[in-house]
Amino acid sequence: MSLYLGKIHYWLFNKILWFENLEDLIINLAKEKGLDVKKVEYEIESKYGKKLENKNLEEIIDLENIHEWLQNRIHSSEGRMATWIRVILQSDVKFSSEIEKLFEENAKEAAKKEKIIKNYLEASEIYTCLNNYILDGMPCDRVNIVKISDKDSVYWERRICVHEDIWNNENLSVEIFYKFRNIWIENFVTELNPDFQFLEEKNINYKIVRV
Repeated sequence: MSLYLGKIHYWLFNKILWFENLEDLIINLAKEKGLDVKKVEYEIESKYGKKLENKNLEEIIDLENIHEWLQNRIHSSEGRMATWIRVILQSDVKFSSEIEKLFEENAKEAAKKEKIIKNYLEASEIYTCLNNYILDGMPCDRVNIVKISDKDSVYWERRICVHEDIWNNENLSVEIFYKFRNIWIENFVTELNPDFQFLEEKNINYKIVRV
């Protein structure tokens, strides 16, 4: 069965798994704040379905519709995340700082694991590693356009936004999503190599540059 699947499909699958692991941390925060987690889980699963089963990709993917299956899993994962964040912020907007801290810590943990595998000495290497985690739709969406990529800097532009409809469906501004994700990226980059930093310009332009 795995003959039908390519590296890109496993790459996307692993990114979805990472996003769902981050969702677990958000759920734990909701529990800590005394929210009715069971009620929210029922709401989420009714709307977006359950998280991925603890099985290999080839055991659960629809081999007749590989692209559609992966795309649906990406949308459902982000929809669940948006719902959890909405519920937490509705209970108390001050919990935003704790969500930020969670994203920060998760990013550092991911970067520390990557550093065990190899040293990331160039901006282009850091950008490639970053994209092993960040979910920005399907590759065919061509969300990000790289303008410059070398050892000292990577500049890219967000061509389209594939997240706005998902977050709007939960009555949240997509800027909330970008705020939390940018915190994750900033900490991931700095932890991976403190000689580099992540910067956002005009909401759609981003760069990783040597300090």
